[in-house]
Amino acid sequence: MKLIMAVVHDEDAFHVLDLMIEKGFGVTKLASTGGFLRAGFTTLISGVDEERVQEFISIIEQKCKSRKQITSVNATHMNVSESYVPYPVEVTIGGATIFVLNVEEFKKV
Repeated sequence: MKLIMAVVHDEDAFHVLDLMIEKGFGVTKLASTGGFLRAGFTTLISGVDEERVQEFISIIEQKCKSRKQITSVNATHMNVSESYVPYPVEVTIGGATIFVLNVEEFKKV
């Protein structure tokens, strides 16, 4: 058995969860927030039999595509006084970060 933790963008989470439920995976969904953009993310946690790990990961790869987005980032502009000036920057969002961990023991009570 493996424990899979996947951090996916909120925009992708609904599509991933629908397909996982359809394929019979039990998944726990946690709300999470990214550090740099303070964007909304969803962390999915699931115990998966070893022979189904690749199927689980394939669903995430299929539904979580990275894409470019323009966003504002505050930078300090130093003149006479300090002020924060937002400027646009292109960032990559979406995709997923997946952790696959070995499980020594699994009990359902």
